[in-house]
Amino acid sequence: MLSMGDCLDGHPLYCLLLSTVTVVTLQALGASSIVAPASNCYALDNSSHIFDFSSWLGHPFEYDGKDSDLVVRFCKDVESRSQTGYVDFGRFDKFNYFVAGSGHINFVQEFYNGDLLNCERTHDKMGRTAQVNILCGSCSNGQCTGDLGCICNVTYESTCRVLVELAIPCKEQGVRVFEGFTVGFHPRSWEIVYNGMTQLGFDKSHHAFSFGTEQTHVALYMTAIASLSTLVQKPIFKIFPEHGLKVGLSGSGATGRPPTTLSPTTLVVDWRCEKASNTPYEVDITIPVDGYEPIQFTLTKMCGNEKVLNKDADADYHFIQRLIAHCLISSRKRRRNYKRMGYIWGGILHRFIVLSTLFCCGGFIYKTRVERQRGLDALPGMTILCACLEAVSGGSHSYSQAEDTNSTFINQASWERQADATQGTRKTSERKYGSI
Repeated sequence: MLSMGDCLDGHPLYCLLLSTVTVVTLQALGASSIVAPASNCYALDNSSHIFDFSSWLGHPFEYDGKDSDLVVRFCKDVESRSQTGYVDFGRFDKFNYFVAGSGHINFVQEFYNGDLLNCERTHDKMGRTAQVNILCGSCSNGQCTGDLGCICNVTYESTCRVLVELAIPCKEQGVRVFEGFTVGFHPRSWEIVYNGMTQLGFDKSHHAFSFGTEQTHVALYMTAIASLSTLVQKPIFKIFPEHGLKVGLSGSGATGRPPTTLSPTTLVVDWRCEKASNTPYEVDITIPVDGYEPIQFTLTKMCGNEKVLNKDADADYHFIQRLIAHCLISSRKRRRNYKRMGYIWGGILHRFIVLSTLFCCGGFIYKTRVERQRGLDALPGMTILCACLEAVSGGSHSYSQAEDTNSTFINQASWERQADATQGTRKTSERKYGSI
């Protein structure tokens, strides 16, 4: 197996491989998180690069028309101003209606919920609306002058909708964002990462967003667009301070399984305080994404004083003791219950055997002494058994009692033979076994 010594001994390929892996790992650990802008005035272009226009928020752009002037307040609203007053053509909603454009249009802003007068039935009863098409640079007709941009053209599709073409100097594109990627505490939430950007509270250490000493694990759920989910790599983490907190990652997300919207992967952070600290521990988790900036967020863990840690350890120890004692007691109770049930069923079986024996003996004695039957015919239940066998076999023949045959034996007394012969003849003509 190759090692660092092999690199020193002159293995150039191994040195190149080791250097590449080291640089990639250090870059992933040292990369800063892509934090969501402070406002909704930002957009992603068609190549997923972020453009932050927060500094343009509320900046007015005016256009002089014949009958009225149009004013666009960037990422805020669109108004038509005239001698009769102002007419609102929509407001920039809290939902992000700032998207990438197509063709010569770089970005598109949508404004909804304008004045309803004479527009009650338009656009799903949302009133007047406006669409602002943003061009990065200058107007195509060259009429725009100055460094802050201007409105190139205004088109009224109707009295309830207006199209505006706005040219502004766009800043340099930002980092490439992995769109559609989310991390949250629920499969359908995104408290930590939304649309590839780390949310406020998890971009760095925040005491208000920290986890307590008693919480030993945290489950995180990751989702991504199915067509891009294979780009997600295994997460790595770094602890600061390095000693005092034991951390481990588990779950399907820790193995690098691709997350999708329909089947999120789970990343379980198992951590336990080993040393008390007045300052919170920081766990920086980095998720590399092939071709994009890595996803990075910070989880903060509070570790109480030594008394709290000892109390937690004692609580765990006593809990294990109680669990073992409960298992032992339950096992003993189970054994006692099994013995009790054995005694009950044994007594029932013993009584059944005794009663069955007494019934058979009593029936046998009754039939031999009272009904004068011999052999198998004297056993209780033989008449019913023979009738059942006769019914199952379907035959109509019958047989005589054993007394009719035994009456011809020569070792019997003459007076018994005559009486039995007479009685046997009468019984043969009157009763057949197997008949009902």
